[in-house]
Amino acid sequence: MTDLRVVLADDHEMVRTGMRSLLDATPGIVVVGEARDGAEAILRAGELKPDVVVMDVSMPVLDGAAATERLTRESPEVKILVLTAHDDRAHLARLLEAGAAGFVLKRAAADELVRAIRVVAGGGTYVDPLLAGHLLRDRTRSAGARPASDADPLSEREEEVLRRIAWGESNKEIAGKLGISTKTVETYKARITDKLGLRSRTELVRYALQRGWLSES
Repeated sequence: MTDLRVVLADDHEMVRTGMRSLLDATPGIVVVGEARDGAEAILRAGELKPDVVVMDVSMPVLDGAAATERLTRESPEVKILVLTAHDDRAHLARLLEAGAAGFVLKRAAADELVRAIRVVAGGGTYVDPLLAGHLLRDRTRSAGARPASDADPLSEREEEVLRRIAWGESNKEIAGKLGISTKTVETYKARITDKLGLRSRTELVRYALQRGWLSES
């Protein structure tokens, strides 16, 4: 199995050093580069082609949200895991809209960071349980979000697939747990987006947040 390639973007050297030490000691993950600001993170991602960029929110030159937006546009194959010391809803909502695949608090346990990297690298979405509630409060402001009391048009299996997407499971993990193929998972996801009228990953995550599924994870 090929190691997951990670770039660390944080303006504090001690934070980067600590994360590098943790990840270098983790089988299956290799840190291929570091960046001190958002602009450098974009450059490193373009040069090194990592699977995941761990992106701090507050950085000089280009902050985490602006860097995430640009990187998502220029290198959509690179997954962005946001690392934040704060739970400010405005920042989280902006980063979600910018294309972040996950959020982890800096004070989170080491194994949570590792799990989050693996989840987003596999195509899933990861939200720190302590942050999910803050994102949930903004759900009614999002385009496409619907009141939780509305009748859900999804079948039981479609709802189960969407729940697992919300919990951060990759297509492969969902397929394995449900006993179906990854292609079938993709088919369910297509049906879900058609039924809900939601065309982006961001809108699907917001829909799941509306139902409280991420805060339950």
